[in-house]
Amino acid sequence: MALTSKRSKFFDNAKFILIFLVVFGHLISPLKEQDGILFTLYTFIFLFHMPAFILISGYFAKGYKKKGYLKKSVKKILVPYLIFQIIYSIYYYVIGQENRLNFDLLHPHWTLWFLLSLFFWNLLLYAFARMKWIGFAAAIIMGIVIGYVDNVGSFLSLSRTIVFFPYFLLGFLLNGNQLKRVIRSKFSLPAGMVIIMATWLFIGLGFPKDAVPWLLADTSYENMGGMEWTDGLIRALQYGLTLMVVFGFLALIPSTQYKLTKIGERTLYVYLLHGFIIKSLQAIVPDESLPFISGNYLLLILLSFIICLILGSYFIKKYTRPLVELKV
Repeated sequence: MALTSKRSKFFDNAKFILIFLVVFGHLISPLKEQDGILFTLYTFIFLFHMPAFILISGYFAKGYKKKGYLKKSVKKILVPYLIFQIIYSIYYYVIGQENRLNFDLLHPHWTLWFLLSLFFWNLLLYAFARMKWIGFAAAIIMGIVIGYVDNVGSFLSLSRTIVFFPYFLLGFLLNGNQLKRVIRSKFSLPAGMVIIMATWLFIGLGFPKDAVPWLLADTSYENMGGMEWTDGLIRALQYGLTLMVVFGFLALIPSTQYKLTKIGERTLYVYLLHGFIIKSLQAIVPDESLPFISGNYLLLILLSFIICLILGSYFIKKYTRPLVELKV
């Protein structure tokens, strides 16, 4: 998979589907406890959608040694994080989710952890990239060990930064030919379909409801129900299962240009802005309506799709670009 426009279409298609899953997953999050199908969808989505996003981000971080790359990361990632952290602080206060106006820049609001972690992942490349696959093994060990630290959590998105870093580093280490051999071989498509269906079946039949925090990776083993020495083995198995599902998912992605492919270039806009819509809906919709909404799967899918279409449009990009990309 050389650096061609075809590759760009492949990744943009993947990113569009992933950002739809992000929006849909966040939309059904408060409803998942009321419906078994939604719970299965939620856990299935959260098993792989962010690891896949992170792997793709790492794949496009190969220019980290170029002059000005770190400065660009500050401008494109860290500064937008600070801007939206302040905006979300005001927004949460206005809608009544926070009792007082508090500008805490060290504990990311909701989805903003990704921006802060993305900045740190780019920094970590300077230490891990030169070690290559030994560095990848070290990153896996770090992701396992960090769970044994009791007070690790949302501060500077430390837990998620370390737990999810192996996916970012793997994306960086993979070159186009290696990725193509994995997702475009003769058996990749049927294997991907089998992986996705088998994982769906496994989650639907046997995924424990109290294990959802393992997918979020935002706290220690102790805070996820009591620490056992075997928890590290569980996280190691989780890494293996997640990577298998990620590559199964990528094997199903076409490289054809569609009308929706363009939105794959604007996923950051959807990611940063969809929270305002979803949180507003959660504040407006009465609790009595939740059972009806949770059972209306088509409505939830259409609403998620419409949110992606609107926030991924050129119109939204044109007028929010100064905040998202610091460009006028």
